[in-house]
Order: sequence, then C-alpha cells, then structure tokens
Amino acid sequence: MFFHAATKKMAALLRSARLLKFSPSGLLQIAGTKRTGLPLGRLYSGAVCGGRSGICLREISPVCRHTSSLVWPYAAGCVRNFTVATERRDDAGVMVQSKQAQQFDWALAKLDNSVKRTGRITKTLLLRIFLDACRSGYPSSNQALLLLRSCGSLLPEVPQEERIKLAHRVWEKLKELGAQYDVSHYNALLKVYLQNEFKFSSTEFLAKMEAANVQPNRVTYQRLIAAYCQEGDIEGASTILEFMKSKDLPITEAVFSSLVTGHARAGDIESAKNILTVMKGAGIDPGPDTYVSLLNVYAEEGDLESIKQTLEAAERADCSLMDRDILHVILTLSKAGHHQHIAEMVERLRHERGYIPDAINLCLSLVTQGQEDPAFQILKTFPTLLSSNSYDSPNLGNFFLRHCINMDTSLEKIAHYCKELQASNLHSSPLTFTLYCALDATKTGTSLELMKLLKDQNLPVRPHYFWPLLTRHMKDENTDGVLEVMKGMQDLGMSSDAETLSRYILPFFPNIDVARQAFKDAGISIDYEELLHSQIRVLAVNNLAELYTQLSNPSFPSLDLNVFRTSLITGFKKSTNVEDMVKLTDLLYKDERFTTGNSTTADSTAFFLYNLIDSMSPEQVKAQEDILRKFFNQLQAQKMTISANIYKGIKNLLDFYHRPELIKDVLALVEPNEKVSNVSLSPVVTGTEKNMLALESRLAELKAENKPLTTVFRRLIQALCAEENLQRALELKQEYEDKMTVGHYATLISLCCRLNNVEEALNLKREISRKDSSVALDVSKYLALVKVLAVNGRIEDAVDILKEMKEKATLNDVHTHTLFHVLNDVAAVGQASTVQQLQDTIFTLGLAKPSKRLCGPWITAYLNSKDIPGAMEAVEQCQKRYNQLPSMHDIIVALVENGDTELLQKAMDFVSREYGEMMMMYDLFFGFLQTGRYREARKIIETPGLRAKPGRFQWYAEKCILNNQLEALEQMVDMTAKLFECDRDEMYNYILRLCKETNNWQKAEAVWMKMQEENLIPRERTLRLLADILKSNGQDVPFEVPEPWYEQAATTEQGKAPAAARSGTDYQGRLLALCKKGKAREAYGIMKDINSKGVALDPIVYDHLIRSFLAEGLAEDAMTVKKVATSHIPGFKLSDAAQSLLIITYSKKGRTRDALDKLKSMLQLDHLPMNLAINLLVQALGNQGDVAGIQEVESLTKSFGTSPNLSSMVFVNNTALAHIKNGDVASAVELLEGIYTSPDSTNPSMSFIFRKVLESGNDLALDKLNAMAERLANHFDCYKPASDLFVLLLDANRVEDAKFLLDRCNALAEQREVLLSFVAQSAQTPGQVGKIKNLLSLIPDCIEKEVLYPYLMKCHVLDKDLPAAKALHEQMQREGMVVDELSLKRLAVLYREVGETAPFPEPPESFRFYANKLKERAAKAQVAAEE
Repeated sequence: MFFHAATKKMAALLRSARLLKFSPSGLLQIAGTKRTGLPLGRLYSGAVCGGRSGICLREISPVCRHTSSLVWPYAAGCVRNFTVATERRDDAGVMVQSKQAQQFDWALAKLDNSVKRTGRITKTLLLRIFLDACRSGYPSSNQALLLLRSCGSLLPEVPQEERIKLAHRVWEKLKELGAQYDVSHYNALLKVYLQNEFKFSSTEFLAKMEAANVQPNRVTYQRLIAAYCQEGDIEGASTILEFMKSKDLPITEAVFSSLVTGHARAGDIESAKNILTVMKGAGIDPGPDTYVSLLNVYAEEGDLESIKQTLEAAERADCSLMDRDILHVILTLSKAGHHQHIAEMVERLRHERGYIPDAINLCLSLVTQGQEDPAFQILKTFPTLLSSNSYDSPNLGNFFLRHCINMDTSLEKIAHYCKELQASNLHSSPLTFTLYCALDATKTGTSLELMKLLKDQNLPVRPHYFWPLLTRHMKDENTDGVLEVMKGMQDLGMSSDAETLSRYILPFFPNIDVARQAFKDAGISIDYEELLHSQIRVLAVNNLAELYTQLSNPSFPSLDLNVFRTSLITGFKKSTNVEDMVKLTDLLYKDERFTTGNSTTADSTAFFLYNLIDSMSPEQVKAQEDILRKFFNQLQAQKMTISANIYKGIKNLLDFYHRPELIKDVLALVEPNEKVSNVSLSPVVTGTEKNMLALESRLAELKAENKPLTTVFRRLIQALCAEENLQRALELKQEYEDKMTVGHYATLISLCCRLNNVEEALNLKREISRKDSSVALDVSKYLALVKVLAVNGRIEDAVDILKEMKEKATLNDVHTHTLFHVLNDVAAVGQASTVQQLQDTIFTLGLAKPSKRLCGPWITAYLNSKDIPGAMEAVEQCQKRYNQLPSMHDIIVALVENGDTELLQKAMDFVSREYGEMMMMYDLFFGFLQTGRYREARKIIETPGLRAKPGRFQWYAEKCILNNQLEALEQMVDMTAKLFECDRDEMYNYILRLCKETNNWQKAEAVWMKMQEENLIPRERTLRLLADILKSNGQDVPFEVPEPWYEQAATTEQGKAPAAARSGTDYQGRLLALCKKGKAREAYGIMKDINSKGVALDPIVYDHLIRSFLAEGLAEDAMTVKKVATSHIPGFKLSDAAQSLLIITYSKKGRTRDALDKLKSMLQLDHLPMNLAINLLVQALGNQGDVAGIQEVESLTKSFGTSPNLSSMVFVNNTALAHIKNGDVASAVELLEGIYTSPDSTNPSMSFIFRKVLESGNDLALDKLNAMAERLANHFDCYKPASDLFVLLLDANRVEDAKFLLDRCNALAEQREVLLSFVAQSAQTPGQVGKIKNLLSLIPDCIEKEVLYPYLMKCHVLDKDLPAAKALHEQMQREGMVVDELSLKRLAVLYREVGETAPFPEPPESFRFYANKLKERAAKAQVAAEE
C-alpha cells in the first residue's frame, strides 16, 4: 500500500507542478536573488550526504577503467533496491538466474575491451550484441541493462536522435522477449535520456514505472531532477526535491550540480552561482562535478572571465579538474557557438594519461553534431602530446576525416582540413585517405569530387579507385550509377582500362552493342580497341561459343593471346563443352593473328595448355579428369603437338596431382621426333664417401684431359668441408692452387673456424689479401674469424678483422644478432677485457649501435669469473657511456645468492636513481624469485601502490618456460593474485605453456582448479591450450572450447561462516599457504596439533584443507577434516568448490552413487557444481553403462538451466558409450544418427566416442559406428563423424583402416579444416611426424605446401632431427618458397643445439614475436577474404 500511495502522490505532485502559484516566500527562495522557492536550509536539512557522495554527472569517463565500473555500476552482483518484483516466467532459482546472466559474459568482455582501448563503442558492435541477445530467446535482466547503458555517450559517432531510437528499440524488443525490468533499468533509461538531451514527460515516466509495479529509488529522483534542470524547469525539480525531503532521501552533490544547471537555464545565473554557498552551508564541499556544472553554465553564456574565476576557485578549493572536465567545457562552448574561447581552454589541457582517447571521442561528438571546426581545433592539439612522447604520427586525423565523410561534411571544409593537415606535416596524404573513406562508404558524388581535387594537386588517380563504386552500383543494378561513374572518369581525363571494363562494366550489360549505345547516349567515349579487348575477356570467361564465333571471323583484327589468356583459362576451367574448348585451342594453334613477336603459334598454344593445368587445383583436376582426357584426345585428333619441355612441365604437375592416366594422354601430344619416356628419371643417390671418391676421380680425369674442372673442383671442396675433412681439402688447395677462388677460400676459412683452427684460418685470410687486397668476404665469414681469433686470445688480429669489415662490408640487423653471439661466445670463457675491447671497437667503428643485448656479454664475462663488483662497475660504465642497463637481473641474482647486502643496496640505489623506484622493485622481485627467496619476493610485490608491468612478467615467464622453472613461475602467479591491473588469465597461461612443454597434465588440471577457485574467466586461447594438454595425454576435457566465443560457468562463492575465534590467526596463513602448495598432509598435521591445544580456526581454513585433500583424490581424509570442522564450528558446510571436488573425487574412484547423491544435495540447496564435476560424473556413469544415471543427471541440470559451458553432447556422447558398454550398439547408433539427421543439428564432434571405443578395442562397436559415419557422409552430406574417425585412425597409426574409410568416403579428402587441425595438433608433440606423413600418403594434396611445410619443420625440430629439417629446408628453397621466419628461427636453434652453425642468419626476435606476426598476417588475410 505504501508503494502505490507514494508513487501516486509523486505523480500527482508532478502533474500539478506547473499549476502551483508561488508566494514570495514560496519554493526555493535563495538569499541574494530574486527567485522564490522553499528555503534550501529547510529543504535539505536532515537529509544531506556529506563529502562527495552521490552520482557522478561527468559523462566522459577515464578510458583505463573497466566497462563494468564505467558503464553499469549497478550490474550483476549488486542488490537492487526494489520492493515488489515482477513474477518470473519460470521457477528458476536465484542461483540459476545468476548462471544465465553469465552466458552474456562475452558481450561484457567485448564492450569492456572496446571502452578500455578507445573510450567508446561502435554501433555495429552494439547491434551485433543486441541481435545475439534477441536470438537467445530469453535475455536476462543484466543483458538488458548492459545494452541500455550503452546507448548514451559511449556512441559518439551516432547522432543523439538515433541513439534514442536505438534505446527504445532495445527496451521494447527485450521486454517483448521476456526480459524483466526493475528500477535499475528505468534508471539506465533515464541516464540515456539525459546523455542524449531527450525531452520526455516525467509524469508519464513515473506512471509507466507504477504500471510495471516498480518503485522509484533515490537515483530515479536524482535523474528526474536532472531532467527538469536540463530544461530549466526549477518548479518541477523543486517538487521532486520536496518529495525526497518528505521521504528522508539524501540530497547528494549530484542534485546540487543539477540545480546549478537548472537555475542557469532558467535564466538565473546568480542563483546557480549561489548553489555552491548553499552546499557549504549544508555541510557538503563542492566537488569536481559541481564546478564542472558551473563552468558549463558560464560556457553556455560565453562568459570567459567567469570561467577563469571558477577555475581559480576550484584550484583554491583543492578540487582538481582533469582534462576530461576541460574537454566537457569545450564541448559546451562549441555547442553554444562560442568558438572564440576554445583556444583559451585548450591551453589549460595538461595532456594527462588517457587524454588522446578522450579527445578523440570529443572530436567525434562534435563532428556528429555538425561542429567540425572546433573538432579540428582539438585535433591539432594531438601532435604536441605525441611528439613529447616520442611517437611518430605521419597520419594524424584519420578518424576525423573518416567521420567527416560519414557525416556528409561539406567538401569545402574537408578540403580545407586536408590542406592544413598536409601543410603542417601532420598527415602524409590526407586527401588520398579521405578518398579511400568516401570509396569505402560508396559515396559516388563525394568520391568523384575528391578525385578532381587530387588531380588538381597533381596526385595520381588510378582506374581501380572507381571499382568500389562500380561494384556497389552493379550489386544494386543501378545503370545510371555505373554511367555516372564512367562519366566521372571521363571528366577526369581517364579512360576505362581493360580490366575495369571487363570486370566491372561490361558484365552489367547484356551485350556489347547495348553497352556501346548506353555509353553513346550518356556522352561517354570509349576506345574501340580497349572495348574490344574487354569484350573478348568477358566472352572468354562466360561464353566460349560466342568467343569462337568472334575470333574465327576473318575480319577480326590481330589480338595477342596474352591479352585474354588469363580470362580464357578461367573460361576453360568453368566449361564442360569440350568441343568449344578444342575449337578455340585449334584456332589459336593455327591462326597467326593471335601470336606476336618471335613466338610461334604452336609455342604460344602449348604454353597456354601448361598454364591451364598449372592454374588448376588438385581437386579441380580430379573433378574434371574426364573432360581433360577428352580435350587432350581431341587435340591429338586435330594433329596438334607440343614440345618435350612443355610436356615435362605438364607431367610434373600431373604427377603432383596424382593423375597418371592423364599423363599418357598428354604424352600423345608430344612431337614424334621429341618423344620422351613417360617414366621420370630419378637422380642416382649415392653415399657421401662414394660421391667424394667419384668427384676426385672425375677431377683427375678432367685434369689429365686438360678440360675445365672448375665445377667439379668446387663441388669436391664443398663436399670435403661438409664432412669436415680439412686435411684433404688443404691438400687439394695446394695441388690446385691456380684454381682457388675467393669462394673456395671462404669455404675453407669457415671450416677452419668451425674446427677452431685459428692459425690455418688466419693463413688462408692472408693468402686472399695477398692475391687481391680489395676482395671482401661475406660478413658471416668475417664474424666467424673474429670469434675464433678472440676466443684464442688473438685480440689484435680480431680487431683488425673488425676494421676491415668496416671498410669492405655492410652490416644489417641480422648481422647484429650474430655479433651478439660472437661476443657471448667470447664471454663464455670469462675474458672480460677481451669482450670489452671487442665491444668498444664495434661501437667506435659504428658496426652496430649500443644496445642492452650487445652490452650484455661484457657483464656475462665478469659473472662467469665470479667478479660481481667488476660486473657492477661495468653496468655503471654501460649506463654512463651508452645509456644501457644490461644483465641487471643476473647481477642481482648473484648478489642475493652470495648474500652481499651492501653491494645489493648499492645496485638497487643505482637502478632507482637511473630508472625509478618501480624498476628497482621489479628487479629485486625477480631476483628473489630466481633464488627461491619467496617470502622476500612476496613482501616486494605486495608493496602498496605497485602496479602490474605486463612486459616484465612476460619476460620472466618466458625465462621460466625456457629453463623449465615451474616452481618459480607458480610462485610468481600466486603472489600477483591481488596485484593491481594484473592480467590473471595471462599469468595462468604462462603456467599452462610450461605444462605443455613438459607434458605435465596433472599440473595443468590443478591449474584449471585454481582458475575456477579464483572465479577467473579464461580467454579462448587458454582454454584451447588446456584442452590440448589434456587431449594429448588421453585425458577427458572437462569443458567445450567455445568457437568463436567463450562462456565461463560462474562458481558460487561460499557464504560467510560464523566468526571463529581469533586465537588461530597466527596459524591460518601458514595453513593456507601449505594448502596452496599442495602439502595437505603437512597442513593436516599442524591442524591436529592446533586443535589439540583448543585453538579455533576460521571455516575457510578447514575448507581449503578439505579441497587440498580432494584435489589429490583423498576423499576419506577430506571427510575426516570435515568432521573436525563440524565439531568446532556448528553448522559448518562445504563450499561449492569443495563439494564439486568431492563429486569429482567420487567420480574418478567409480563411486557414482555417492557422487550422484552429492549432486542432488547441492541442487536441493539451489547450488550448481562446477562443469568439471558434472562432466566427470556423467563420464563415470557412461563407463559403468548406467544409462538411467546419465538421464537422471541430465534431468536434474536441465531443471535448473544448463550451464554456459556444459554442452548437451556431454549427455548424448556418454549415453551412447553407456549403451556400447552394455553391448547395445544399435541403441547408440540410433541415438547418434538422430542427432546428426535432425534439421537443427550443429554437426557436433564424435571424437570422444570414437576415441573411447578405439581405446577399449571394441572392434564390433567400431565397425557399426564406422558404417554409421559412412552412411551419414554418403547419404546426408554430413562428414563430421567420418572426419573425426578418419583422423583418430591416423592418430592411432591404423593407416589401413583410415585408407579403407577414405576409399568409401572420398569427400573426406576435401575436409581441409579437419585435416589441417590434425596436422597442427600432431605438430605439438614430438614423434608425430610419421602421422602427418601417413596422412600425406593417403591425401597428398590435402594441405597447401605453404601451410604444411612449417608444421613439418616444427615436427623435425621437436624430434631434434636435423638431417630431416635440413632436407625440408632445401626442398622449400628448391621449390621457390619463402621460408617464414618462425621456421628459420626453429631451424637455427636446432643447428645451435646440435653444435652446428646455421647456413643462414638466425632471425633475431623471439619465437612468440614471429608466431604473433604469422597470426596477424593470417588474421589480415582472413579479414581481406571476408571483405
């Protein structure tokens, strides 16, 4: 009754607000003003919030904050203030509602990421999330709240009217779908109205809330006051204030800030100003929001002097205004038309962190509202900031120019902005970029005008600029639009080239005559020859019969085949009419009109045939084999011939495609006098020793016959050096001195350096210099000489070599990497002075720039000789001379290990002085971690104010992964759990990567548990990595990796237990630490000792100990601890995590009844266990053949709503396995077939079932499942089951079975994604290259070489198989492939590990760097393909 009465009273007050007659002493009378009103002292007394409590009205929020705190401060987890809630559509419990809200976490993550990076979201992203929510069919309240709150100032690129329409659309649609709205949703809608300055009726708004049975709260009233004040309606605001006072609702700073705006917009500036005095009298200090409101008041009036005074007053009041506050004032000045004052405010910007995103958003908002000039003025403040941060910004303002195009800003303005940007060297090519934006938006008129501007500035305008416009008009079937573009090209003095005509213009017209008439009518002149060429190209692609008619006409002019060869090949590949293909080929073969230059018609046509086969994929050749056979046979009947060389080229292609029958048909075309055998001659492979003997014998023969022997001599020298037979190589050098070239000497020098034969290497170098002093060696040979000379103490000779390098060679970044290894090898023998001399020479000569990496070996040399003070002195010298700080971590580790506190303090003071305290603390933290001083490390990382440094964490984690330091890595992850801005997913990902390297699936599973306990939502890559570890070790994956989105089941936090006695506090930290380390037994012993002394512990300690035992599968010990806890804490209950672990333990031990009972007890309490628990229980029931048990679990979970990551296939797969376990394979097949033949089937994976059946050796079940997979593939085009079985057979080395399946389901060869996934998965583990080769033996052309070879290289490197890796590298080079840097890096490391020198420079960056580079390239390629 109270609710209804209060709401009706409020609505009545608002309805009558404008009818009230105020007396001189009426509402809101403020001292010193002429306005009347209720005295503020009465109105605010007794209900005032002190300090700065209340709602912040500043709409431009810091970009660095999370969206969850930025956009929706009352989101999931907060208790909403409502009295009566609308009834739900079902009886789902509170826990399940929370679970359903978690299903939308991916949307939160996407928006959160966008806001953190840019401070805004795009309309496209918001609509995508909205449509996904609608498709879900039952959007939750949190989803609705998320979408509503995104329709305001976070959309600066969208006009305010459009934002409001979007908000109303979201509201109505989600309401229609059953979303339940409470007071937070209505408040969110009010906020959207305020941010978009939308006029609405407060009375109607409250009436709608009343009709929905939703009670307004304090925030509602505050925002209604703000809405009235936004319109200058003080009377309406006063009515609400009076009502709030009557209900003892607190009046916060937000209300006062609104009143400042309200009085000003009502025309009473003095009252607005005096609000600050009233606030102080009420005990509230004006905060930034109030001052910003007052500043905006003066900005609307254009009162610059009052703005300055207010800023000074805020400064005196110690009220710091941020850049975003000043930007808000600039926005107000712009909207009010007072542009002359903007420069004054711009000067007050301090360019704080986050300024750039905030300023970009302001510029976008201004352009959206038609205020381009102020936006451009703000844009010009960027370079100062960017240059001060050493950023290079040659293309400043891309976002500005793009948005101007999207908002249809006048071309004159855009041209002016472009001219000024280029004149100020702020943008390298603004006009060209603007044209790109206009083309991207397919704005024909704007694009053509911009092209005219480009031409006026003598900038190039190319034909392909018009393609986007033509493509759009063709898609829309807009003939006038196509002609308009062509007319525009003509006006620009450009003619349509052949490609533009053939691809984008002529296909639009039914024939060339219609096109020519249309061009003529539009006044467009087209060169006849170009039009003819384009017509031929179009016909070649689409109509071979008409093409033959045209070309065979004797009046047709000469036309080189090269003009339309590519189009003709496309047409041949599309055609099934062999007769047309033969007639055209015969015409080209006999008619000289289609050949120019020195080529004959026969040669041109034969080369065309080769290009035809070369352009076809293996799948195309296979599919068109019959057509090609008829084609070749009919060509032979026409007496057409090809040369032997062309035949060899085609034969090699068909060999690769595995089409031997076609080779015979091509062979028949070879000229009789050049007939060659169809059998390819393979080169004779002989052993190395036999080969060298043959070469020596051949060399002797050539010498005896006095014939040239250069080639044989070179090959023999290279072979001897490859076998490291230096003695025989030197003998040959002596014998054939006159035949020695610089290349021969270089090869011998390289061998001497490898064998550490310094004297012979130096002698050979001197011989070269004596023969020709101007000769320069390869840089790698020079560096090899420097290394061997320095290592053997010949430092002066090494310096001379470096000086010669400076004169004769040029070094690049790769050589700089080699220089580091040279210095490092010298440092390995502890020669610090030698390293220093080499380093000084290198830097002095300018062979390389000083860097931390190149300075490092000098420090390493001291550390290797245990001279830590010398190392510290060297670091100080590097900092002083080169501004570099190398190997500081190694020095700190050595100092900590030696316990040299005095020198450690000196080192820390040095680092702090040079690089700041933060750098020093991280150096010390990693030093303690590395030496096992974990307690000291924890003290460092828990220092107040310390922030996460992702780059430093990544560096140390990579170091731990490389050196297999699991304990140190785990400690780092554990210690940083509460560190500010620490990316927890990234930290756990490091541990999982190390688990992957060491194949430690037990630790990976434990990490998964920890992530669940920490309530962490892992990223997709982390889930994939964990899944890979578990799968590769034959373990069941307890989740389904989402593609492409992830959802994470929320774990219910344990309620707070009754407070325990505090006497056990001293012990609890130690017990919890032991539990986290997995030392449950030790912790249990301490607990028993504590309990015997009568000391009480907190419930959380008992719970952690129980979980530790359960993590080790010790259910009995865990229950013992539970009994102890119950005896000390009445009403003690296990946390959800502990109960989930108990279910897991019972399931693993086969105690499915106990696990099922525990699941039921949790569900009865409205709690859901972790997905892992449900997964393992269902799997255990499946292994026992308990179909009824699985159905019971499925029924229980469905009654409470399915968890986000719990797929329904968990129950289907395990039910099928249960049937198989019971010998009822037919039921399993029937169940699975029903899933795959269903119209709504998503083709889920069957790998789990096939793997289990293969592992059990149940051939009968496998045969029936195999038959089912074949049936689905051949009858229903459903290839997923057959593909899963095929790759699992390969993985189990059952090649014959896989071949049999492939023969019966040929389409498996086309399932590229599945096969590529198998190759990628196999390449993760050593010893799997045979499986990939088995796949290639069955389907040789299943994967492109560019994709396949890097995986093979990875396999060889994992297997430490250098000969195979070498052979693959050589094969890639022979085939003309560009070897990616990641493969080169892997191969170079393998060379180094086996003690050999790579014949190519090792890429200098890390593996991760090149892997990320490949991923980015692949992502760009995918985006380009999609576009």
